[in-house]
This record gives sequence, C-alpha cells and structure tokens, in this order.
Amino acid sequence: MAPLESARRRLAHRVILLLVALTAGIGVLPGAAQAAPNPVVQLNAADMTLLNGVRLAGLWEMPAGQMAAEKGQSKRVREIGAEIARQHGVLDQLVVEAANKLGATLPTTPTTQQQGWLTEMQNATGTQFDQIFVTRLRVAHGNIFPVIGAVRASTRDPIVRKLAEEANKFVNDHMLMLESTGLVRWQQLPPPAMPPAQSDSLIAAAGANVGSGGGIQVSTTVVWVVFLLALATGGYATWRLLRRS
Repeated sequence: MAPLESARRRLAHRVILLLVALTAGIGVLPGAAQAAPNPVVQLNAADMTLLNGVRLAGLWEMPAGQMAAEKGQSKRVREIGAEIARQHGVLDQLVVEAANKLGATLPTTPTTQQQGWLTEMQNATGTQFDQIFVTRLRVAHGNIFPVIGAVRASTRDPIVRKLAEEANKFVNDHMLMLESTGLVRWQQLPPPAMPPAQSDSLIAAAGANVGSGGGIQVSTTVVWVVFLLALATGGYATWRLLRRS
C-alpha cells in the first residue's frame, strides 16, 4: 500500500501546482487585456510636417522681421516686423522643446525658396521692401494655417496637439498684423487648397492620420482565447493524471 499512497501524494501535488498556475493565469491575463487599448503612438507624416513647417517658418521669418524692423519704409511695417520676429522666437523655442520630447530632428536652415525670399528683401528698399515683406509673409502664413488646423483635428499625440494650438494663435495674429498694413493684395493670394478624394496632400494625410499606430496591440478577445485554451489543456492533463491513478 505504501507505493500506492506515495503515487497518490505525487499526483495530488501535481494537481495542486497545476491549479495554482491556472489561478495565476486568471489574475495576470485580464491585466494584460486592460493594458492593450493604450498602444505606443508614433509620429505620422502630418505630425512631422507640422513640426518641420513651424521650425522652417521661424528660420526665415525671424530674420525677415528683423529686416522689416530696421529698413521698413512705414512705421507700421517696422512695428510689425519687430513683433513678428519676437513672437517667432517664442514659437521656435516651443517647437524645439516639442521635438526634443518626441525625439524628432528639425531642420536647421531655411529652404532654398525661403532663402531666396530673404535675398529679395535684402535687395529691396522703401515702399518696395514693405510690399515684398507683407506679401511674402502673408502668403506663407496662409499656406501653413490650414495645415495647423488639419493636424490639430487629427493628431493622436498630445504634444503635437498642444503645439498646433499654440502655433494657430501665433499664425492668426501674424496674419491680422500683416493685413493691418493695408498692403495685402487679396486678388494675388492663392486660392484655398482643398484636397480631392483619395488625395495624398498634407491636409488629406492629416485627416486620415496616415502612419499612426506603432506598438503591438493585443485585443482582449485574443487574450481570453489563449487563456481558455490553456485552461482546457490543463483540465485535460489533470483528467489524464487522475485516470492513470
């Protein structure tokens, strides 16, 4: 009888260990299911376009505003130039801080086109300078304004969303200041660019939140299916052990 009693004890010990393991699975797996809806969100193309656009705007509009403050023909242009340069310094700091938090790399020099605008302003004087300054900056602000709104409406990243809100205030104020000069040639402003269906333009990309996601998501259903399969397997193994005894 001693060998049989020893076998029963070993069997009971195995059953207890199996039940403990299954119980632990009940406590752990639901926790994993609850954590799944919070995936890591990566920056998408529209997010990066906003970061780069705000940075590039500061790189050329700060020196443009400084030029206007020094060589503007009208007092209003000089005042606006100084204020736009100052505000772009603040906005530039905000975008750099946002990029550092997100691990994004920003441009360090204006584009070739923006450098051409600065050269154009350097070569202009008097009322011609005032007109070029207002025209170039008003068109540039009008181009990025809808981009900011599109990214703000669709981005999943809170840092990008906050930056869009801050940039929106600055850009809107700058357009109002430029318009207050009376030099905006409305008939020469480009028409609003509304993307057609299936368009790959920036606004369409921002609306569709292209490239978002990142991280591996495991649904609650999958977790429970795996758990129930493990439970069934454990139950079958227990039945086999009892049957052998």
